[in-house]
Amino acid sequence: MPHRISTRSWGLAKPPQMNAAASRAEARWRWPVLIALMCTVPAFYIELLDNLPTPLAIGIYLSAALLVMTSLWRVARQLPQPLDYLRANALDLVLMAGLLAAASLPPSAASHGALAARLIVSMLTLARMVWAIKSWVTRGGLTYLLLIALVVFVLCGVGFWALEPGVQGLGEGLWLAFTTAATVGYGDLVPTTPAARIFAVFVVLLGYAVLSLVTAAIAAMWVETSEHRMEQDILRDMHAQLRELREDIQLLREQLAEQGRERG
Repeated sequence: MPHRISTRSWGLAKPPQMNAAASRAEARWRWPVLIALMCTVPAFYIELLDNLPTPLAIGIYLSAALLVMTSLWRVARQLPQPLDYLRANALDLVLMAGLLAAASLPPSAASHGALAARLIVSMLTLARMVWAIKSWVTRGGLTYLLLIALVVFVLCGVGFWALEPGVQGLGEGLWLAFTTAATVGYGDLVPTTPAARIFAVFVVLLGYAVLSLVTAAIAAMWVETSEHRMEQDILRDMHAQLRELREDIQLLREQLAEQGRERG
């Protein structure tokens, strides 16, 4: 009987854990796909800036689509029913089509329709990235999530520094990224250009996603610690009961042996 696809969520699924070859292929391509999808974020803004070449953004979109397609094909070919795996990963198929469309559409600065389409692709990309790292919401994955949070925070600061004329340095960019991601909004620095305002939307969404994952990982750490202590208490009780049972059995054996000697 073929193994079924593992738990599905968000239109995505991992290969069956019992299929070692498919699991290795999925793990091997996880980071390249994640990095390629992260690169589509600056590609979106390259389309909005006149001083950067559009072919660079097209190349990033095409590369990301190729990596998503290659990852799906590499994993699916290791499964007895590859079409089931592809259907279980419908979001990747839609995302791949969206990335190809984003590469073929006219520049966002010249077309509101192209801008809206690339915004939708960016939302799908964000959902795909969050799904890829949600497996790290464990006690052991807290270090990875904190590292990702730091990288995202720095990149958002650099993005505001590049897109917002009112930001005069990286420090101010980091401050604006923090107040935006935390939805504090002190008002000392605010996005004023269309590109910076659109970027602020992504910073808020990324902030919610990353902070939620970090908070969940910390909560998981405390829950797992509490569960570990409960398990240790249960094991200690079981060992104590086993010792008492062995002592009772030994006592019964001694009594039976003594009775046997008395009869003999």
